[in-house]
Amino acid sequence: MNAVQITAAVIGVLLAGTILLLVRRNHLHGSYALWWLAVAGAILVLGVFPPAIDWLGHVTGIHYPPVLPIVIGIGMILLRLLTMDIGRSRAERQLRRLTQKLAILEQELAQLRRDKARQPSSAKGAKVIPLPRSGDG
Repeated sequence: MNAVQITAAVIGVLLAGTILLLVRRNHLHGSYALWWLAVAGAILVLGVFPPAIDWLGHVTGIHYPPVLPIVIGIGMILLRLLTMDIGRSRAERQLRRLTQKLAILEQELAQLRRDKARQPSSAKGAKVIPLPRSGDG
């Protein structure tokens, strides 16, 4: 193993360890962690087995195989950005709906308060009559 392979292996293992630590401390959600663990695994495999890049380049018909990890990396970044935008759109839509529901509830509460304020004053000063206890007869 040469220095480049060792460096790539160390980077892959450190990245995987960092991701697991972030999940354990609840700083990173599980679905995001899977994505980053896949990235760490890819770095580890491609770093330890550089001929895999040449083989993948030959299989896919790419004449300059070192560009393959760059193309795959850019594709993964674009895919990740798309999934982030989908999630953000979903959260924004949910927030808008919750805001609308809150506005409706506030309007209903204000209406109930207005209705209560309009009730005759005799209802406000009503006396409470204690009921006899069951053993008092």
